[in-house]
Amino acid sequence: MTLSQTYADFATRLTIDAIPDPVKERARYLILDSVGTGLAAVGAPWAEASFAAAGDLGSGSAPVLGYGRTLAMRDAALMNGLVMHGLDYDDTHARGIIHATVSAFPTALVAADKAGALGADLLVAYIAAMEVSTRVAAVGAGGFHGFGFHPTGLIGAFGSTLAAGRLLGLDAQQIAMAQGIVLSMAGGSLEFLADGAWTKRLHPGWAASSALTAATLAKRGFVGPPAAYEGRFGLFALYLRDAAPALLDQATAGIGETWEIEAVSVKPLPACHMTHAAIDAAIALRSQHGLTAADIAQVTVLVPEAVIPIVCEPVAPKRTPRTGYDAQFSIPYTVATALLTGKFTLDALDPAALNDPDVLDLAARVTYAIDPDSDYPKHFTGEVIVETRDGRRLAHREAINRGASDRPLSNADIDAKYSENADRTVDSTRAAHIRAAVLDMDRHPASALGDILAQRA
Repeated sequence: MTLSQTYADFATRLTIDAIPDPVKERARYLILDSVGTGLAAVGAPWAEASFAAAGDLGSGSAPVLGYGRTLAMRDAALMNGLVMHGLDYDDTHARGIIHATVSAFPTALVAADKAGALGADLLVAYIAAMEVSTRVAAVGAGGFHGFGFHPTGLIGAFGSTLAAGRLLGLDAQQIAMAQGIVLSMAGGSLEFLADGAWTKRLHPGWAASSALTAATLAKRGFVGPPAAYEGRFGLFALYLRDAAPALLDQATAGIGETWEIEAVSVKPLPACHMTHAAIDAAIALRSQHGLTAADIAQVTVLVPEAVIPIVCEPVAPKRTPRTGYDAQFSIPYTVATALLTGKFTLDALDPAALNDPDVLDLAARVTYAIDPDSDYPKHFTGEVIVETRDGRRLAHREAINRGASDRPLSNADIDAKYSENADRTVDSTRAAHIRAAVLDMDRHPASALGDILAQRA
């Protein structure tokens, strides 16, 4: 049996009653978190451009978060994925280094709306997609990044195809075929890291759109290759190459019995997960020692070796990020901001903050070194060492990043984050109604959730 067949069987056989209650609760809160990050992004320049372009491509009846209008099913999925991921504040599965909700939920939302499905069906399809996307990404163990590919787009398309197939009424054979079809659509380059281009934001939405296309083609009898993952030119051979997969057993390990969704981390900070431990370490040092910019001579940040090309290099642009997106992938900027202000919020990504001379002056004094004790990618470790002008050497280490599966945010923490994000675009009454609709989704038709999410922010 191929992996495509194994995953298809899992997706078609999974029932709401077979999923433990804590897993369902976790799923609802992960969706709530992504809805909040999506609401916070409504009206951003890249979101406005994308919505206008989607409108140019056609119309439809599928719900789009926060825009008060509908689009064609594929374009609605693309837009929902884009806004939920666009602030880089969405959840992450650490072993796979993938933002899985932001392709899985947009796919399930519009497919459930199209099918007239129950909210419980939407929830099951979302969980099935999450269980597969996280496992497939974990096979790479960061290897996809090493070859310049973004698992959120590349791998998210595969899990999302299961959600689309299940909700659109495909049988197991058709869902297996759909995974072969989406192999020719999935992608996502890391080239955006060179200059802060907008394309990363597009990746999960494109994965969702591709999943819907692949599932619809398969339903109509279109034929794709059966060995989408392990074939000679399948996913692993193409995108992991000679690094191919020593961890192949993780592709199916415990599926349907253990739940990878419980290992998905909710972000406490609006920056790349790889910066979080260092940000928290910097905040702790400021709090513990009352540091000011004038006190600091030099800052060294210890980071896992694998993250250096993403958040530390090239050094000059990392110290002077031009856009908010550049800043989210900058150890010098995020650490300098945390040392100066004692926090790192979405406001730190505004143009005024990016041009703050005090932050930029301190960022120029931030260097990095390899963390010899890191257990990356299990945890995104970080240690900040401050050398003061009066000769002190102060250090703080975060061995387990806040929000990790073994240091998780509580539901109350997620609620607070959701409210902070939603309050940027909707009033508190509307935010509360959205929260209730998400957390009660499996008690109502899926269209009820879609309708409230689609209301204009």
